[in-house]
Amino acid sequence: MDDAGTKRPIRVGLFNFEPLRIAGISEIFATRESFRAATVQLPGLLHEPEFDLLLIALSDVPLTCELLSSLKSRQPWLRAIVMGGPLSDEAVIALISAGAKGWLEDTSAPEQILQALQVVFRGSIWAPRRVLSSFVDRALGGKPVPPESRRAHFTERERDVLSQLVLARSNREIAQALSLREQTVKSYIARMMRKVGVDNRIALSLRAADKKSGFREDL
Repeated sequence: MDDAGTKRPIRVGLFNFEPLRIAGISEIFATRESFRAATVQLPGLLHEPEFDLLLIALSDVPLTCELLSSLKSRQPWLRAIVMGGPLSDEAVIALISAGAKGWLEDTSAPEQILQALQVVFRGSIWAPRRVLSSFVDRALGGKPVPPESRRAHFTERERDVLSQLVLARSNREIAQALSLREQTVKSYIARMMRKVGVDNRIALSLRAADKKSGFREDL
């Protein structure tokens, strides 16, 4: 995938939206040359979608989670944002754990939709702050973990960086929050990814937040 600075428009696939909603979203994209949207249907979605991002209309949480899991296994590089009516924090976390990189409510303003797409395209997660805070609680067990109980070789500073990373903060924001150099933050994140066995910061964040992964106990 080209980086966020590419001059090529970001290609967004629209899945499961009603025609009227498609028209509204397409109208939003029409005002921005940096985006290009097109509808996509099954089964083509699960094979070689020519999109950088996927915007999915939520119909049912379990079914959408199943779809996201299939996409994650078949197209791990494809970043998906789910859009729908109000959900509980647990439901949003379930969608993200299944593979979504973002969540938007139907009532989101056009600028918020565009901002979410840009954030996810750059590699971060877009979700309500309270949901991201829940990620931290799950990652750290809701309380400090005594050094002797940790099974992973994570330093206190690495744990500090991870707590910020799970909040979907950029390297610059983490550096400012922890009074570190940005390059130092990059080094910490790279080292933690090697320890956990993942190849990107999103996977590291999700592994930290997922109780079932076993990674939580390693913090």
